Amino acid sequence: MRIKTQHFVIFTTFMLCISCQQKDPKIQEIHGREIAMVDSIPEIDSIKKFITPYRTHIKEVLDTPLSYAPKTMQKSDGALNSSIGNFIADLTYEVSNPVFEKRTGKTIDFALLNHGGIRSIISQGVVSRRTAYQVMPFENRVLILEISGEKLMELLIYLAESKTAHPISKQLQLQLKANGDIAMATINNQAIDVTKNYFVVTSDFLANGGDHMNFFKNPISTTDIDYLLRNEIIDYFTKIDTIRAAVDQRFTQLK
Repeated sequence: MRIKTQHFVIFTTFMLCISCQQKDPKIQEIHGREIAMVDSIPEIDSIKKFITPYRTHIKEVLDTPLSYAPKTMQKSDGALNSSIGNFIADLTYEVSNPVFEKRTGKTIDFALLNHGGIRSIISQGVVSRRTAYQVMPFENRVLILEISGEKLMELLIYLAESKTAHPISKQLQLQLKANGDIAMATINNQAIDVTKNYFVVTSDFLANGGDHMNFFKNPISTTDIDYLLRNEIIDYFTKIDTIRAAVDQRFTQLK
């Protein structure tokens, strides 16, 4: 009788242990549905009351008039240079050069940016901070790179082969032959000297080889002037009452 009782106790304990084990839950099905964000969804008054002052302030800051554009500027209005590209490259040079000169005692030779970095037109009419954010939404920093004359020639060949309206400042003049070869290139009306070093202001994106601008990699020196490209545009808007730019002869090709 004692043996049977022991067996019964062992069996009962074993069954209790099995029944108490926790099984890992497994997902059997996943269901989902789309909830459209529409006006019929009621706003939560407390949240709306909290964010409204901030929303209003941001809107005021972004939309306060800074300058005026007498005509629309866009990057598709020229073959090898454009009105908005010329405008942005020239202002980048104009805003960056005094800062660079004050810090280093040297001057920038020219500016080069990229066609794809311009993300909006500048419409005719009032220009604001919002305009700058639309044109240049990226957090690109302004860098001044010191490159050799040989690297500068690679830069010119890149421009000639790409035949794209990459923004270049007016200090650089480039003319191509009908077959696409370089006919003439000058910086500040001086012929290119391959034995000389040149200072180019550009963005950190391009400095790292963006848009296949590999000639910018491993420069002789790099100077960060602690400026975002978009902030340079905003500062220029603030300084200038009326902004003007047009397609010109800085980068052309002979027929």
